[in-house]
Amino acid sequence: MNVFTVDVEDWFHVCGAGAALDRVNWDRLPSRVVPTTRRLLDALDRTGVRATFFVVGWVAERYPSLVHEIVSAGHEVGSHGHQHRRVYDLGANEFAADITACNAAVINAGAPRPRAFRAPEWSINERAQWALGELTRAQFHTDCSMAPLRLVGSLDYSRVPHVRQTAAGAIVEVPPFVADRFGQVMPLGWGWGLRMSSPRRVLRTIARANAVGAPAVLTVHPWEVDPDPPRVVLAPQLRFAHYFRLSGFEARLTEILTQAPFSTLAATTARLRPA
Repeated sequence: MNVFTVDVEDWFHVCGAGAALDRVNWDRLPSRVVPTTRRLLDALDRTGVRATFFVVGWVAERYPSLVHEIVSAGHEVGSHGHQHRRVYDLGANEFAADITACNAAVINAGAPRPRAFRAPEWSINERAQWALGELTRAQFHTDCSMAPLRLVGSLDYSRVPHVRQTAAGAIVEVPPFVADRFGQVMPLGWGWGLRMSSPRRVLRTIARANAVGAPAVLTVHPWEVDPDPPRVVLAPQLRFAHYFRLSGFEARLTEILTQAPFSTLAATTARLRPA
């Protein structure tokens, strides 16, 4: 079974965006996370898909009813950190405090305690391998942060779910879906790679992975289905990542959800979790 996931963050939760989107300004910026997350919930309801929603604790604190809607619709809730900060910018103590704060916000909003984690910007990489041990100590059983992509991770990382050992015990690592194209590895399961690819190409590549027993893990953000997204000046690389081919993405995504099987992270990885 493939996995569909949503990183529940607002449009201004952009790592490294500069002063305009600094966290000190977040409460003054117009939030779009509630209506855009509801658009995704509606799309999932229409297609009968249950998904895993990685929620930023900052969002859960301010919009607890949104977390309640996610849970009531039958979806799994995971942690996306509290302040949406790259893990490698935090020390072990600060990271532990951040995931603890996110757990508290999610639980207070009415969701079960998160057992799955995804780092903002796939930031558990060679600069933050220690974080897997911290997650295990905090009783997470699954991490989804290690991208087999050079830009944010490493081409050496596994492309399939697997168990990793840490000093604190074992944790299941579930990577995002990538594909080889034009002699490069591209993020076919998320971001610009998913938005630029036709549903037919995505579905064909998912089918090839499934044929050899590998699930495809897809990831989207609520701001990607915003019909009128706020726009700010970003550095060229960030501008491309956040604004490239947003038009029509919701319809293309719905076609993919309709024609391939998807479920939650918990349902797909149950057999891998250590006893």
